[in-house]
Amino acid sequence: MRIWRRRMRAHPVLHWTWRIAVGLTGGTILLAGLVMSVAPGPGLASILLGLAILATEFAWARGVLRFARDWAHRAKELALESRRRRRARKKVTANE
Repeated sequence: MRIWRRRMRAHPVLHWTWRIAVGLTGGTILLAGLVMSVAPGPGLASILLGLAILATEFAWARGVLRFARDWAHRAKELALESRRRRRARKKVTANE
């Protein structure tokens, strides 16, 4: 795959065609995810998928995707910590 991509980067027409195709595909999925965040559907998953597609070609999307991953990791840790505290309170209450 890397060899194929390197050959495409060497040819200007193929390079720009590929970037436009990736931009349109990722952008469409990203916009659909934004619409699905207020309408029924898997909005967050579509947003992340669109960003992942865009991140294959665009540096700004890599930065946004990295921020989204860090945010999701912090949210997961916060949720797990909240669950641990709740279980600890139930344990103390049950022992008394």
